[in-house]
Amino acid sequence: MDNIIMMENVKKNFKDSMALKNLTFHVKEGEIFGFLGPSGAGKTTTIKLLTSQLIQTSGEIKVFGKEVYANKKYIFRNVGILSDNSGVYDKLTVGDNLMLYADIYGVPKKNVEEILEKVGMSDTIKKEAIKLSKGMKQRIMIARAVLHKPSLLFLDEPTSALDPGTALEIHKLLRKLNQEGTTIFLTTHNMEEADKLCDRVAFLNSGEIAEIGKPEALKLKYTTEEIKVILRDSDRVIMLKNSPESSVKIKMWMDSGKLISIHSMEPSLEKIFLNLTGRKL
Repeated sequence: MDNIIMMENVKKNFKDSMALKNLTFHVKEGEIFGFLGPSGAGKTTTIKLLTSQLIQTSGEIKVFGKEVYANKKYIFRNVGILSDNSGVYDKLTVGDNLMLYADIYGVPKKNVEEILEKVGMSDTIKKEAIKLSKGMKQRIMIARAVLHKPSLLFLDEPTSALDPGTALEIHKLLRKLNQEGTTIFLTTHNMEEADKLCDRVAFLNSGEIAEIGKPEALKLKYTTEEIKVILRDSDRVIMLKNSPESSVKIKMWMDSGKLISIHSMEPSLEKIFLNLTGRKL
């Protein structure tokens, strides 16, 4: 697969503060790539650089193999953006909200009906946006971001204000879009969300990448050599080292019917981030 995003040694300064320091990473076409970190780590600044809303202080940025700031119009036509300050026009209907952006993007009006069907909201086309729930509004904003069928979708904290059930529906929608060919660049401080959705993740801390890789590979890389054992008729959890001696104990408990479950102790992405950076999310 080709790289759809490339950042090499990118720095971004704001007056006396450095928001990004020698940022280097690549995103492959077809990935859901998670860009993870706490508020103030530089996630939104990175998206603004990748979408030509800001220009870097130094370093190289390419999207679709093109220098971003020199190809702003091309980038605009081929990416979708859902930012933390996106919204809908409450006084307009759902259909009119999307029609407005269809005109801006210069895409056929049939795209509106197609995208509403894709996000499961065809029956809301004549409904005023003010009457929608938070989750429905979020779906409309995602629909608007992909109305022109972009190859690359940027999502900045897409489920931060949603309840778990609604967030799950958004996750299903994002997987569907990805399966249909959209590369997704997702910023979030929700490590559980990233673990469920992302093919690869990068941990951003104070403008630098602390670690990057597939979620499962990172959890295996930073796993402890411990096993959690739960026994029948016991009110405590037994922690064992991963060793031949522990294997003998586990076999004995299995043979006697005492063993209920065994769990390997891979850390969560959040715990890995904490261990690497000393910062909580």
